[in-house]
Amino acid sequence: MSRPDTDHLLLPDAEADVRPSPQGAAARRALLAHPVVLLVGIVLASLNMRAALASVSPLVSDISQSFGLSSTASSLVTSVPVLFLGLGALVAPWLARRFGSEPVLLFALLLLAGGILVRVAPSPVALYGGGVLVGTAIALLNVLMPGLIKRDFPDKAASMTSVYTGAMIAGATLVAASSVPLEKAFGGSWEASLAVWSLLAVLAAVTWLPQVLIARGRTGHEVRMASARPGTGTGTGSAAKSVWRSALAWQVTLFMGLQSLWSYVLIAWMPTIFTDHGMSRSTAGVIFAFNNLIQVAGAFAVPLLAGRMRSQRPLIVLVTSLVAAGYAGLMIAPVSGAWLWAGVLGIGQGGAVGLALTMIVLRSGDAQTAARLSGMAQTVGYLLAAVGPLAAGAVHQATGGWTIPIALVLGVCAAALAVGLFAARDRTV
Repeated sequence: MSRPDTDHLLLPDAEADVRPSPQGAAARRALLAHPVVLLVGIVLASLNMRAALASVSPLVSDISQSFGLSSTASSLVTSVPVLFLGLGALVAPWLARRFGSEPVLLFALLLLAGGILVRVAPSPVALYGGGVLVGTAIALLNVLMPGLIKRDFPDKAASMTSVYTGAMIAGATLVAASSVPLEKAFGGSWEASLAVWSLLAVLAAVTWLPQVLIARGRTGHEVRMASARPGTGTGTGSAAKSVWRSALAWQVTLFMGLQSLWSYVLIAWMPTIFTDHGMSRSTAGVIFAFNNLIQVAGAFAVPLLAGRMRSQRPLIVLVTSLVAAGYAGLMIAPVSGAWLWAGVLGIGQGGAVGLALTMIVLRSGDAQTAARLSGMAQTVGYLLAAVGPLAAGAVHQATGGWTIPIALVLGVCAAALAVGLFAARDRTV
Protein backbone atom coordinates (compact mmCIF):
# COMPACT_ATOMS: atom_id res chain seq x y z
CA MET A 1 0.00 0.00 0.00
CA SER A 2 1.37 3.41 -0.91
CA ARG A 3 2.24 6.06 1.65
CA PRO A 4 1.67 9.32 -0.28
CA ASP A 5 1.50 11.35 2.90
CA THR A 6 5.20 10.73 3.49
CA ASP A 7 6.46 11.43 -0.02
CA HIS A 8 7.56 14.96 0.91
CA LEU A 9 9.68 13.49 3.71
CA LEU A 10 11.80 11.41 1.39
CA LEU A 11 15.01 13.04 2.60
CA PRO A 12 15.76 14.37 6.09
CA ASP A 13 16.97 17.97 6.04
CA ALA A 14 19.97 19.09 8.11
CA GLU A 15 18.55 22.63 8.03
CA ALA A 16 15.11 21.56 9.25
CA ASP A 17 15.21 23.93 12.23
CA VAL A 18 15.72 27.11 10.20
CA ARG A 19 13.76 28.98 7.58
CA PRO A 20 15.14 31.64 5.22
CA SER A 21 14.45 35.33 5.56
CA PRO A 22 13.52 37.25 2.35
CA GLN A 23 17.24 37.87 1.75
CA GLY A 24 18.02 34.19 2.19
CA ALA A 25 15.17 33.17 -0.13
CA ALA A 26 16.45 35.55 -2.82
CA ALA A 27 19.94 34.05 -2.56
CA ARG A 28 18.49 30.56 -2.90
CA ARG A 29 16.55 31.56 -6.03
CA ALA A 30 19.78 32.91 -7.50
CA LEU A 31 21.47 29.60 -6.81
CA LEU A 32 18.66 27.57 -8.38
CA ALA A 33 18.90 29.75 -11.48
CA HIS A 34 22.12 27.82 -12.23
CA PRO A 35 20.86 24.20 -12.06
CA VAL A 36 23.68 22.80 -14.21
CA VAL A 37 26.32 24.16 -11.82
CA LEU A 38 24.39 22.72 -8.90
CA LEU A 39 23.90 19.33 -10.57
CA VAL A 40 27.59 19.01 -11.51
CA GLY A 41 28.56 19.91 -7.97
CA ILE A 42 26.23 17.27 -6.52
CA VAL A 43 27.54 14.56 -8.85
CA LEU A 44 31.22 15.32 -8.21
CA ALA A 45 30.72 15.60 -4.46
CA SER A 46 28.81 12.31 -4.44
CA LEU A 47 31.63 10.56 -6.30
CA ASN A 48 33.80 11.32 -3.26
CA MET A 49 31.41 9.98 -0.61
CA ARG A 50 32.82 6.43 -0.64
CA ALA A 51 35.91 6.73 -2.82
CA ALA A 52 38.39 7.45 -0.03
CA LEU A 53 37.12 4.43 1.91
CA ALA A 54 36.95 1.97 -0.99
CA SER A 55 40.43 2.92 -2.26
CA VAL A 56 42.15 1.51 0.85
CA SER A 57 40.73 -2.01 0.96
CA PRO A 58 42.53 -3.49 -2.09
CA LEU A 59 45.83 -2.05 -0.79
CA VAL A 60 45.55 -2.90 2.91
CA SER A 61 48.10 -5.73 2.71
CA ASP A 62 50.73 -3.42 1.20
CA ILE A 63 49.95 -0.72 3.75
CA SER A 64 50.32 -3.26 6.56
CA GLN A 65 53.66 -4.52 5.23
CA SER A 66 54.95 -0.99 4.77
CA PHE A 67 54.42 -0.11 8.44
CA GLY A 68 54.65 -3.62 9.90
CA LEU A 69 51.06 -3.54 11.15
CA SER A 70 49.21 -6.48 12.69
CA SER A 71 45.74 -7.46 11.46
CA THR A 72 44.20 -5.55 14.36
CA ALA A 73 46.24 -2.42 13.64
CA SER A 74 45.44 -2.75 9.93
CA SER A 75 41.73 -2.84 10.69
CA LEU A 76 42.05 0.59 12.32
CA VAL A 77 42.90 2.02 8.89
CA THR A 78 39.26 1.49 7.96
CA SER A 79 37.69 1.57 11.45
CA VAL A 80 38.97 5.05 12.34
CA PRO A 81 37.23 6.79 9.39
CA VAL A 82 34.00 4.90 10.11
CA LEU A 83 34.17 5.96 13.77
CA PHE A 84 34.39 9.58 12.70
CA LEU A 85 31.48 9.11 10.29
CA GLY A 86 29.43 8.85 13.47
CA LEU A 87 31.17 11.59 15.42
CA GLY A 88 31.12 13.97 12.43
CA ALA A 89 27.39 13.45 12.03
CA LEU A 90 26.90 15.09 15.42
CA VAL A 91 28.19 18.48 14.28
CA ALA A 92 27.00 18.51 10.66
CA PRO A 93 23.46 19.86 11.31
CA TRP A 94 24.79 22.62 13.56
CA LEU A 95 27.34 23.66 10.95
CA ALA A 96 24.65 23.70 8.23
CA ARG A 97 22.38 25.89 10.33
CA ARG A 98 25.24 28.21 11.30
CA PHE A 99 27.03 28.62 7.97
CA GLY A 100 24.74 27.14 5.30
CA SER A 101 25.08 23.85 3.46
CA GLU A 102 27.15 25.13 0.52
CA PRO A 103 30.11 26.52 2.52
CA VAL A 104 30.18 23.46 4.76
CA LEU A 105 30.16 21.12 1.76
CA LEU A 106 33.05 23.09 0.24
CA PHE A 107 34.95 22.81 3.52
CA ALA A 108 34.20 19.06 3.68
CA LEU A 109 35.63 18.47 0.20
CA LEU A 110 38.80 20.43 0.99
CA LEU A 111 39.11 18.57 4.30
CA LEU A 112 38.71 15.29 2.42
CA ALA A 113 41.47 16.19 -0.03
CA GLY A 114 43.74 17.16 2.84
CA GLY A 115 42.92 14.02 4.79
CA ILE A 116 43.77 11.80 1.81
CA LEU A 117 47.17 13.48 1.47
CA VAL A 118 47.89 13.32 5.21
CA ARG A 119 47.04 9.61 5.16
CA VAL A 120 49.86 8.80 2.73
CA ALA A 121 52.58 10.57 4.72
CA PRO A 122 55.35 8.17 5.86
CA SER A 123 54.08 7.69 9.40
CA PRO A 124 51.52 5.43 11.09
CA VAL A 125 50.34 8.47 13.05
CA ALA A 126 49.63 10.29 9.80
CA LEU A 127 47.93 7.18 8.41
CA TYR A 128 45.42 7.17 11.25
CA GLY A 129 45.25 10.96 11.57
CA GLY A 130 44.40 11.24 7.90
CA GLY A 131 41.67 8.68 8.51
CA VAL A 132 40.17 10.99 11.15
CA LEU A 133 40.03 13.84 8.64
CA VAL A 134 38.65 11.60 5.89
CA GLY A 135 35.92 10.20 8.13
CA THR A 136 34.90 13.64 9.40
CA ALA A 137 34.73 15.03 5.86
CA ILE A 138 32.62 12.14 4.57
CA ALA A 139 30.31 12.47 7.59
CA LEU A 140 29.59 16.07 6.62
CA LEU A 141 28.87 15.00 3.04
CA ASN A 142 26.66 12.11 4.21
CA VAL A 143 24.48 14.30 6.40
CA LEU A 144 24.28 17.45 4.29
CA MET A 145 23.81 16.07 0.78
CA PRO A 146 20.33 14.56 1.31
CA GLY A 147 19.09 17.70 3.03
CA LEU A 148 20.44 19.95 0.28
CA ILE A 149 18.66 17.84 -2.35
CA LYS A 150 15.41 17.95 -0.40
CA ARG A 151 15.73 21.70 0.03
CA ASP A 152 16.59 22.64 -3.55
CA PHE A 153 14.77 19.89 -5.50
CA PRO A 154 11.59 19.24 -3.48
CA ASP A 155 9.64 18.12 -6.57
CA LYS A 156 12.45 15.94 -7.93
CA ALA A 157 13.81 14.50 -4.71
CA ALA A 158 13.44 10.88 -5.82
CA SER A 159 15.22 11.33 -9.16
CA MET A 160 17.95 13.47 -7.63
CA THR A 161 18.42 10.88 -4.91
CA SER A 162 19.02 8.31 -7.63
CA VAL A 163 21.59 10.64 -9.21
CA TYR A 164 23.53 11.20 -6.01
CA THR A 165 23.41 7.60 -4.77
CA GLY A 166 24.34 6.33 -8.23
CA ALA A 167 27.30 8.70 -8.34
CA MET A 168 28.34 7.65 -4.83
CA ILE A 169 28.37 3.96 -5.77
CA ALA A 170 30.05 4.71 -9.10
CA GLY A 171 32.86 6.48 -7.24
CA ALA A 172 33.39 3.49 -4.96
CA THR A 173 33.34 1.11 -7.93
CA LEU A 174 35.85 3.19 -9.88
CA VAL A 175 38.41 3.43 -7.11
CA ALA A 176 38.02 -0.21 -6.04
CA ALA A 177 38.78 -1.38 -9.57
CA SER A 178 41.59 1.15 -10.09
CA SER A 179 43.57 1.02 -6.84
CA VAL A 180 45.82 -1.95 -7.68
CA PRO A 181 46.37 -0.96 -11.36
CA LEU A 182 47.26 2.57 -10.24
CA GLU A 183 49.69 1.17 -7.69
CA LYS A 184 51.40 -0.80 -10.46
CA ALA A 185 51.39 2.21 -12.77
CA PHE A 186 53.14 4.28 -10.09
CA GLY A 187 55.88 1.68 -9.67
CA GLY A 188 54.38 -0.17 -6.73
CA SER A 189 53.59 2.95 -4.69
CA TRP A 190 50.40 2.49 -2.69
CA GLU A 191 50.90 6.06 -1.46
CA ALA A 192 50.56 7.48 -4.97
CA SER A 193 47.58 5.23 -5.69
CA LEU A 194 45.73 6.64 -2.68
CA ALA A 195 46.91 10.23 -3.12
CA VAL A 196 45.58 10.52 -6.67
CA TRP A 197 42.00 10.54 -5.35
CA SER A 198 42.65 13.84 -3.58
CA LEU A 199 42.43 15.37 -7.07
CA LEU A 200 38.83 14.17 -7.35
CA ALA A 201 37.98 15.94 -4.10
CA VAL A 202 39.74 19.13 -5.24
CA LEU A 203 37.84 19.05 -8.55
CA ALA A 204 34.56 18.71 -6.67
CA ALA A 205 35.53 21.60 -4.38
CA VAL A 206 36.19 23.82 -7.39
CA THR A 207 32.65 23.16 -8.65
CA TRP A 208 31.22 24.12 -5.25
CA LEU A 209 33.08 27.44 -5.06
CA PRO A 210 30.70 29.34 -7.39
CA GLN A 211 27.74 27.90 -5.49
CA VAL A 212 29.17 29.27 -2.25
CA LEU A 213 29.60 32.68 -3.84
CA ILE A 214 26.06 32.67 -5.27
CA ALA A 215 24.53 31.50 -1.99
CA ARG A 216 26.64 33.72 0.28
CA GLY A 217 23.62 35.95 0.88
CA ARG A 218 21.94 33.13 2.78
CA THR A 219 24.54 32.99 5.52
CA GLY A 220 23.13 34.83 8.51
CA HIS A 221 19.73 35.19 6.82
CA GLU A 222 18.04 32.20 8.39
CA VAL A 223 16.07 32.27 11.61
CA ARG A 224 15.40 29.40 13.97
CA MET A 225 11.86 28.11 13.73
CA ALA A 226 9.84 28.54 16.90
CA SER A 227 9.31 25.41 18.94
CA ALA A 228 5.83 23.99 19.01
CA ARG A 229 3.74 24.04 22.16
CA PRO A 230 4.76 21.44 24.73
CA GLY A 231 3.19 18.10 24.05
CA THR A 232 2.63 18.55 20.32
CA GLY A 233 5.61 16.41 19.40
CA THR A 234 6.66 18.69 16.53
CA GLY A 235 8.92 21.21 18.23
CA THR A 236 12.66 20.93 18.37
CA GLY A 237 12.88 19.98 22.02
CA SER A 238 9.90 17.63 21.87
CA ALA A 239 11.11 15.89 18.72
CA ALA A 240 14.59 15.38 20.12
CA LYS A 241 13.21 14.03 23.38
CA SER A 242 10.77 11.66 21.70
CA VAL A 243 13.45 10.26 19.38
CA TRP A 244 16.08 9.44 21.97
CA ARG A 245 13.51 7.98 24.36
CA SER A 246 11.61 6.01 21.74
CA ALA A 247 12.04 2.23 21.54
CA LEU A 248 11.05 2.35 17.87
CA ALA A 249 13.72 4.96 17.14
CA TRP A 250 16.33 2.74 18.77
CA GLN A 251 15.16 -0.24 16.71
CA VAL A 252 15.55 1.76 13.49
CA THR A 253 18.93 3.02 14.69
CA LEU A 254 20.20 -0.45 15.57
CA PHE A 255 19.17 -1.82 12.19
CA MET A 256 21.04 1.05 10.54
CA GLY A 257 24.11 0.30 12.66
CA LEU A 258 24.11 -3.48 12.17
CA GLN A 259 23.68 -3.28 8.41
CA SER A 260 26.45 -0.67 8.30
CA LEU A 261 28.65 -2.99 10.38
CA TRP A 262 28.39 -5.91 7.95
CA SER A 263 29.03 -3.56 5.01
CA TYR A 264 32.14 -1.98 6.51
CA VAL A 265 33.56 -5.39 7.35
CA LEU A 266 33.37 -6.12 3.62
CA ILE A 267 34.79 -2.73 2.69
CA ALA A 268 37.74 -3.39 4.98
CA TRP A 269 38.39 -7.07 4.37
CA MET A 270 36.70 -8.52 1.25
CA PRO A 271 39.78 -8.29 -1.03
CA THR A 272 41.97 -9.64 1.78
CA ILE A 273 39.65 -12.62 2.29
CA PHE A 274 40.05 -13.47 -1.39
CA THR A 275 43.82 -12.96 -1.52
CA ASP A 276 44.34 -14.99 1.66
CA HIS A 277 42.75 -17.89 -0.23
CA GLY A 278 45.10 -17.55 -3.19
CA MET A 279 43.37 -15.05 -5.48
CA SER A 280 45.48 -12.35 -7.18
CA ARG A 281 45.13 -8.82 -5.82
CA SER A 282 44.01 -7.49 -9.19
CA THR A 283 41.19 -10.02 -9.48
CA ALA A 284 40.17 -9.44 -5.87
CA GLY A 285 39.99 -5.70 -6.55
CA VAL A 286 37.79 -6.19 -9.61
CA ILE A 287 35.40 -8.49 -7.72
CA PHE A 288 35.29 -5.96 -4.89
CA ALA A 289 34.41 -3.28 -7.46
CA PHE A 290 31.66 -5.55 -8.82
CA ASN A 291 30.28 -5.89 -5.30
CA ASN A 292 30.07 -2.10 -5.04
CA LEU A 293 28.48 -1.76 -8.47
CA ILE A 294 25.78 -4.38 -7.93
CA GLN A 295 24.62 -2.56 -4.82
CA VAL A 296 22.83 -0.13 -7.14
CA ALA A 297 20.21 -2.79 -7.91
CA GLY A 298 19.25 -3.33 -4.27
CA ALA A 299 19.51 0.33 -3.33
CA PHE A 300 17.12 1.25 -6.17
CA ALA A 301 14.53 -1.54 -5.92
CA VAL A 302 14.11 -2.09 -2.18
CA PRO A 303 13.14 1.51 -1.20
CA LEU A 304 10.52 1.55 -3.99
CA LEU A 305 9.01 -1.64 -2.61
CA ALA A 306 9.25 -0.40 0.98
CA GLY A 307 7.25 2.75 0.22
CA ARG A 308 4.37 0.63 -1.05
CA MET A 309 4.13 -1.56 2.04
CA ARG A 310 2.67 -0.80 5.45
CA SER A 311 5.08 -3.25 7.08
CA GLN A 312 8.54 -3.79 5.64
CA ARG A 313 9.08 -7.09 7.44
CA PRO A 314 9.29 -9.20 4.24
CA LEU A 315 12.05 -6.90 2.99
CA ILE A 316 13.92 -7.20 6.29
CA VAL A 317 13.90 -10.98 5.87
CA LEU A 318 14.98 -10.67 2.22
CA VAL A 319 17.98 -8.37 2.66
CA THR A 320 19.33 -10.04 5.80
CA SER A 321 18.97 -13.48 4.19
CA LEU A 322 20.89 -12.34 1.10
CA VAL A 323 23.71 -10.91 3.19
CA ALA A 324 23.85 -14.00 5.40
CA ALA A 325 23.93 -16.27 2.33
CA GLY A 326 26.75 -14.24 0.80
CA TYR A 327 28.82 -14.34 3.97
CA ALA A 328 28.21 -18.09 4.31
CA GLY A 329 29.47 -18.47 0.76
CA LEU A 330 32.66 -16.57 1.63
CA MET A 331 33.18 -19.06 4.44
CA ILE A 332 32.52 -22.21 2.37
CA ALA A 333 33.88 -21.44 -1.11
CA PRO A 334 35.51 -18.00 -1.14
CA VAL A 335 37.37 -18.32 -4.45
CA SER A 336 35.31 -20.66 -6.64
CA GLY A 337 32.09 -18.77 -5.84
CA ALA A 338 33.60 -15.32 -5.47
CA TRP A 339 31.58 -13.61 -8.21
CA LEU A 340 28.32 -15.14 -6.98
CA TRP A 341 28.90 -14.19 -3.36
CA ALA A 342 29.93 -10.67 -4.34
CA GLY A 343 26.70 -10.28 -6.32
CA VAL A 344 24.45 -11.72 -3.61
CA LEU A 345 26.13 -9.57 -0.98
CA GLY A 346 25.91 -6.49 -3.18
CA ILE A 347 22.16 -6.80 -3.69
CA GLY A 348 21.67 -7.43 0.03
CA GLN A 349 23.97 -4.57 1.07
CA GLY A 350 22.38 -2.06 -1.29
CA GLY A 351 18.89 -3.18 -0.33
CA ALA A 352 19.67 -3.00 3.38
CA VAL A 353 21.05 0.52 3.35
CA GLY A 354 18.18 1.70 1.13
CA LEU A 355 15.70 0.06 3.48
CA ALA A 356 17.35 1.54 6.57
CA LEU A 357 17.20 5.06 5.12
CA THR A 358 13.62 4.58 3.95
CA MET A 359 12.49 3.37 7.37
CA ILE A 360 13.85 6.57 8.91
CA VAL A 361 11.25 8.41 6.85
CA LEU A 362 8.42 5.91 7.20
CA ARG A 363 8.80 5.68 10.97
CA SER A 364 8.84 9.49 11.39
CA GLY A 365 5.67 11.44 12.00
CA ASP A 366 6.94 14.77 10.64
CA ALA A 367 9.89 16.42 8.92
CA GLN A 368 11.67 17.51 12.08
CA THR A 369 11.36 14.04 13.59
CA ALA A 370 12.80 12.62 10.35
CA ALA A 371 15.80 14.95 10.64
CA ARG A 372 16.31 14.06 14.32
CA LEU A 373 15.96 10.32 13.68
CA SER A 374 18.37 10.55 10.75
CA GLY A 375 20.97 12.23 12.95
CA MET A 376 20.49 9.66 15.71
CA ALA A 377 20.64 6.71 13.31
CA GLN A 378 23.76 7.96 11.55
CA THR A 379 25.60 8.90 14.73
CA VAL A 380 24.90 5.77 16.74
CA GLY A 381 24.84 3.56 13.65
CA TYR A 382 28.29 4.53 12.42
CA LEU A 383 29.77 4.33 15.92
CA LEU A 384 28.47 0.76 16.08
CA ALA A 385 29.66 0.02 12.54
CA ALA A 386 33.21 1.11 13.42
CA VAL A 387 33.47 -1.92 15.70
CA GLY A 388 33.07 -4.32 12.76
CA PRO A 389 36.36 -3.97 10.84
CA LEU A 390 38.36 -3.74 14.07
CA ALA A 391 36.75 -6.81 15.63
CA ALA A 392 37.05 -8.83 12.41
CA GLY A 393 40.74 -7.98 12.14
CA ALA A 394 41.43 -8.82 15.78
CA VAL A 395 39.63 -12.19 15.58
CA HIS A 396 41.40 -12.98 12.30
CA GLN A 397 44.74 -12.24 13.91
CA ALA A 398 43.89 -14.40 16.95
CA THR A 399 42.57 -17.38 14.96
CA GLY A 400 44.70 -17.17 11.82
CA GLY A 401 41.69 -17.58 9.53
CA TRP A 402 38.41 -16.06 8.42
CA THR A 403 35.94 -18.75 9.53
CA ILE A 404 35.28 -17.37 13.01
CA PRO A 405 35.15 -13.69 11.95
CA ILE A 406 32.59 -14.57 9.26
CA ALA A 407 30.61 -16.67 11.73
CA LEU A 408 30.44 -13.65 14.04
CA VAL A 409 29.10 -11.51 11.20
CA LEU A 410 26.44 -14.15 10.60
CA GLY A 411 25.47 -13.52 14.22
CA VAL A 412 25.21 -9.82 13.36
CA CYS A 413 22.85 -10.76 10.52
CA ALA A 414 20.66 -12.66 12.99
CA ALA A 415 20.60 -9.66 15.34
CA ALA A 416 19.74 -7.32 12.44
CA LEU A 417 16.88 -9.62 11.45
CA ALA A 418 15.48 -9.60 14.98
CA VAL A 419 15.69 -5.85 15.54
CA GLY A 420 14.65 -5.12 11.95
CA LEU A 421 11.38 -7.02 12.35
CA PHE A 422 10.49 -4.65 15.19
CA ALA A 423 11.65 -1.56 13.28
CA ALA A 424 9.60 -2.53 10.21
CA ARG A 425 6.24 -2.39 11.99
CA ASP A 426 3.70 0.17 10.72
CA ARG A 427 4.23 2.68 13.51
CA THR A 428 5.73 6.14 13.86
CA VAL A 429 7.97 7.76 16.44
